[in-house]
Amino acid sequence: MHIVNAQVLAEWNTLSDEQVVRQVIDGQTALFELLMRRNNGRVYRAARAIVRDEAEAEDVMQQAYVNAYANLRQFGGRARFSTWLVRIAINEALARVRRHGCSQPLDENVVDVETVTMKRPTADPERQALSGELRALLECAIDDLPAGAREVFVLREVEGLSTTETASMLDVSEDVVKTRLSRARSALRRVLAARTGIAAGDAFHFYRPRCDRLVQRVMNIIAG
Repeated sequence: MHIVNAQVLAEWNTLSDEQVVRQVIDGQTALFELLMRRNNGRVYRAARAIVRDEAEAEDVMQQAYVNAYANLRQFGGRARFSTWLVRIAINEALARVRRHGCSQPLDENVVDVETVTMKRPTADPERQALSGELRALLECAIDDLPAGAREVFVLREVEGLSTTETASMLDVSEDVVKTRLSRARSALRRVLAARTGIAAGDAFHFYRPRCDRLVQRVMNIIAG
């Protein structure tokens, strides 16, 4: 299945995600591309916060989109489509982490998680092209947050989700979300406050070439 012409996508772009979902279910399967392009950044950041690897995050995204397409009729509209989709991606990412045995559970009894080890960021042309040093510093600091705190920080501060939405996605209580977010902010503050003015929302962008590549792969799988 080929990527839909940009003009065609623009014509449908006035519809909400939920309206596009209904069109896909009714047979306009090519419009699933529109749902992916709208949500790629959010899905990528949620997946990467858990697996902490760009290539693995893309694999998670691909499987999450395939799973979402296969189960699209189960989307009941009780939550936003983006919330439903990110939850699928989170479940896929967590399952991979468990299979690989590389999860580092967050100890809720730890009071101080302010020790953030700064790794030297690997070369990444996309980061370098967009004043990458500051962004890489932020991304490394987020990567070094403990498991649990890292996912909460990305969903709340990078994605801007509410405490309730974050708790639902991670299947924890709202109090846990608040505690982990507080610890994550504290851990990052001393590392970043005096050294950068970059906003958290600038971290972990999913740029156009990667977006096109992933969309093509998923649409080919859907076409069967």
